[in-house]
Amino acid sequence: MGWLVAFGLKVLGSAWDVSWHFKWLRDDLAPPHLLNSVGTAIVVALTIIHGYTGYGVDKTALRLIQWGTGIFLVAVPLDLINHRINGLDITSWSPSHILLYVGTFFMIAGVIRGWFVGGGGKLVLGVFFVFFLENVHFPEQHQEYGILSLKAWDNGVSYAEPILQQFAADQMGSAINRQMMVNFTLPVPDWLYPAYAVVAGMAVLAVARMMIGRFGAATLVAGAYVGFRTLIWPLLTYTDFPPSAVPFFLVVGALCVDVAFLLGHPVVRAVVGSVLVTAGVYAALSAQSAVLGQVYGTLNGLDDLLGAPPLMTASAVYAGGGLMVLWLLCEWLVTRFDLRSQDQPIEARVIATATP
Repeated sequence: MGWLVAFGLKVLGSAWDVSWHFKWLRDDLAPPHLLNSVGTAIVVALTIIHGYTGYGVDKTALRLIQWGTGIFLVAVPLDLINHRINGLDITSWSPSHILLYVGTFFMIAGVIRGWFVGGGGKLVLGVFFVFFLENVHFPEQHQEYGILSLKAWDNGVSYAEPILQQFAADQMGSAINRQMMVNFTLPVPDWLYPAYAVVAGMAVLAVARMMIGRFGAATLVAGAYVGFRTLIWPLLTYTDFPPSAVPFFLVVGALCVDVAFLLGHPVVRAVVGSVLVTAGVYAALSAQSAVLGQVYGTLNGLDDLLGAPPLMTASAVYAGGGLMVLWLLCEWLVTRFDLRSQDQPIEARVIATATP
């Protein structure tokens, strides 16, 4: 329960955080940061408790949690120093931010392993994978908020406060114009968004399907995350915060993952699944951009919006190849460390306590 509360607070803070930073000048004590801080405090307390008692974790799970928490706690002051020296982080893909994601990655991986080897239920395991997917997908939100903010600018509407626009322009050495807005809202190459979603996001869903072991598991995990994003969309948008392009395409990709698991052989599954998933994601992104652009335009009273960040279709070949390699690696790791669904203990119990 403690980990669910901690990760829940971090997700709530993160969901608000990107929208906040597209509107206001950065503030260390902004409400989203405070929510994240409460979640982090609970994480630290739980890490200490697990380390002291060994309860609910084996040695590997404990080490993952400890390393993840340690990396995260190192990344926080580094990020603050980075902002003090360099001003705004124009992108959520900056090194200090990536350290935060990496720390959280190991942290949640440790919790998932601890729950799994302890024979924990499938429902909670699925919830932990929703948190895992949210953390992996988080940097993509910059482009999801950015594309709608840029198109709003083209319609003569600015979501960002004047002080934020001026600060960003001064940092870039530019006037406040469309090129400055492009650099602020979409600061990374167009190929990154779809390629990362395929390689990283779909790999998470493939592992979720392996460990949960039921058809539809990947789709439910992605659906829960997308459902959460859909739920908070009006809460943020109609309280005067910038809107985002919700990643509905993840559900299509997840369904393709579940279909791929109808193939029994791991290597065949990974190869065929990578092709199927990549095609599904890129097709869904294209459809989402066209269809939801009109929906967002109607809801916001704007014209010519896109329902997804720019799509560079040529990147599909590299994205599919990257997913294939990572999927094969995940198949091997899950088998090597007895993390397949059929390897899980039947009764809820702790297999081994950790020796700190």
